[in-house]
This record gives sequence, C-alpha cells and structure tokens, in this order.
Amino acid sequence: MPFKSLEIIEPILQSLHEEGYSIPTPIQAQAIPIVLDGADLLGCAQTGTGKTAAFAIPILQLLSNSQSYDKRKKIRSLILTPTRELAIQIGESFKNYGRHTKLAYTVIFGGVNQFSQTQALQKGVDILVATPGRLLDLMNQGFISLRDIEIFVLDEADCMLDMGFIHDVKKVLAALPRKRQSLFFSATMPPEIVKLADTILKNPKKVEITPGQPTVDIIEQFIYFVDKGNKSALLIEVLSDQNIKSALVFTRTKHGADKVVKDLLRHNIKAEAIHGNKAQNARQRALANFKDQTTRVLVATDIAARGIDVDEMEFVINYELPNISETYVHRIGRTGRAGAKGTAFSFCDAEEKAFLKDIEKLIRKKIPVIENHPFPLIDHHPVKAPKQQQRPQRPNYSRPSPEGTGERRQLFRNPR
Repeated sequence: MPFKSLEIIEPILQSLHEEGYSIPTPIQAQAIPIVLDGADLLGCAQTGTGKTAAFAIPILQLLSNSQSYDKRKKIRSLILTPTRELAIQIGESFKNYGRHTKLAYTVIFGGVNQFSQTQALQKGVDILVATPGRLLDLMNQGFISLRDIEIFVLDEADCMLDMGFIHDVKKVLAALPRKRQSLFFSATMPPEIVKLADTILKNPKKVEITPGQPTVDIIEQFIYFVDKGNKSALLIEVLSDQNIKSALVFTRTKHGADKVVKDLLRHNIKAEAIHGNKAQNARQRALANFKDQTTRVLVATDIAARGIDVDEMEFVINYELPNISETYVHRIGRTGRAGAKGTAFSFCDAEEKAFLKDIEKLIRKKIPVIENHPFPLIDHHPVKAPKQQQRPQRPNYSRPSPEGTGERRQLFRNPR
C-alpha cells in the first residue's frame, strides 16, 4: 500500500518521494488515517518502526489544510519529547516532510543559550518541538503561549516518566486548551503510563505494534557469553573486524560508557561517549562525528540514545545487557531501520543470564550463541549475596571484621 493511498496531499508526497519513502510502515499505515480524521491516538510502538513520521506527516497535512496566512504565526502544534537528541531528530523530520509546505517549525531544548531559540519564536512558528524544562522556562519568560495549540503530541511517554518529567508534563498540560487533538506515544504501557494517557486523551483510537515486529525479526542477533572482566578485551576483539565500519555500543551507566571509551582509545579505536553528563555541544559533536564516520564507535546510555537516528547503521553492541527486556528491543532497533541490514551483538556475563532469559521470552526466539571466541565464560554462576545474619539480642553496630584485618564494618544498616 503506497503513501498515496492514505490520501496524503501532493506537497508531502513529493517530499516523501525525495526522501526515498514509498511504502508506509505498519504504524504509519494505521496511525495516519486516524490522525487525519481528527481523533485522539494512543500509540504503542518500539523504536525503528517509523513512529515520528506517523504523527509528523498528518500534522503537516492538517495544519496545511487550515493554514492561516497571518503575518504573525501562532504555535498550533506542540510535540513534547524527553531528550535533546530526540527533539532534534523530530525537528529534522518536520523539515524533510514539510519542505514543500509553507509551515514553519522550530526546536527548543536546554543546555544551550536560548537566544537563537527565542529569535525563531518571535518570528513565528506553526510547529514547536520541545523538551519540558526549556519549554516551561520560555513560557515563564513570556516567549511562548500554548493557547492556540490544535494538536499536542506527547512522545516517548515512558522515557518521560523514567527521567522524572511527570510534574513538568502536568504543568504543560494545564497550559493547553481543552479543545485540542492529542496524540500519545509510548514504547511500553505499564499501569502508570496508562493512567497518564487517560488524563490526556478523549476516546482515543489505539494503535499497537507488537514488540519484536517488524524490527527484531529483520536484525541478526548474537550472544557472546563472557566474564564481566573480559568484556573490554572481547569488544576490542569484535571491533578488529574491519567490516564493522561503525558501531553503537550500549552501557547501563554513564561511568561505564566513559570507561569503555577510554579502553577503546588506548587501543587506537576512535570512540566518543554520549550521555546525560555531557554538555549539549559535546553530545551533538559526538553524534555528528559518528554520523560522518569520523568517530568509529559511539558509546551511549539508554536515555541519551533516544533520538539517535543514523542511516544505514548496521551494528549495535550491547556491552551490558539491559535489565528491562523492552530496552533491548529499543537498543537493537537503532539498526535495521527502513529495511536496511542490521546486526546486534550482546555480551552476557553470569549475572546477566536472567536478563537474557527475559529478553528471549519477550522477542519469542532464542538468540544464537557465538561460542568460538578467545574469552569464553569461565565463571558460570553469579555471586550470591550472603545470607542475612540473625540480629543479636543487644545490637552492636560496629566491630572488627572476623578476618582479623582490623577493618570496621556496619551491620543491619542499608548502605546509602
């Protein structure tokens, strides 16, 4: 089914043709008619499914069809998203799909000087893509009014909650007009997300792309069982394959990302990290260097990676398996996009075997194991926590260690 069958207007069809898009993805095919019909939408879809176009295309069409030619443009659509990288990516999508319309858009986010953002706002925009903190800041300064919003999009709602933005989201909702069309997207639907959606949407239509389809099925996936202490050496070994021109490597923590980068640089592998502790200009520079392959390896944490969209990126490496199964799907979905080839390697130590079991249950397939490598797993059993000792009748919270080292230790108190 081509895009033309979705009754998309010619200026947008022309842009899609120029971008090389002819057939909509499942979420686009289902969501675009619903949005064009004016209904609220609850969308559940993993990364890599074409979710951004599923709301950007119909928003551009709806605003174009009712376009006002007043010199002073008003903000008519707001897309609220959790990270700077994702905001920039969404802005690029509006630019690409709307290049033949007369609609203006801008992107605002924190971590940079606001001057250029306020200048764009003062010239007038139809579509605003924003992160919560900078949006509320500029609203408080009087640069932004949301009273004319016709279409509101809350994107990556589960990530919003993970990052602690729920109170900011509620402040934004309070400033929106009651009469509006609302679109709500989340990769997962735990109870707190469903509750939030109920406060935003009115009689929504639901579109759900089942995890694992279609993205997971087209990506080649492999597991290396390896001891935790040998993961760095294994990564160097994997990257010795010169067919891997570039790779996105995932760690669970910011500290872990920085450590991996240091290890790679010591072996003359050009690498940079992208995570929340990095300044905005450093993050954008690292992403730009990765896109043009000046940097071979980009090491990222999960939240910072939301919004990384690199064409023809073939390799993702899970240096550490995520403890949330859906996160694995998001990670590997950075490759294999739009039908391109994709390969995901995952390193699994003994303590991560339970995570792997949950992942395979979610994607409904066993991931092939690569056994012939120089650093096989030796310690097959994770370290078990010692059993809690019985409380003595008269608590003594500090005493010498039984090993006779003279060290003091604390009993019965949770470490901070």
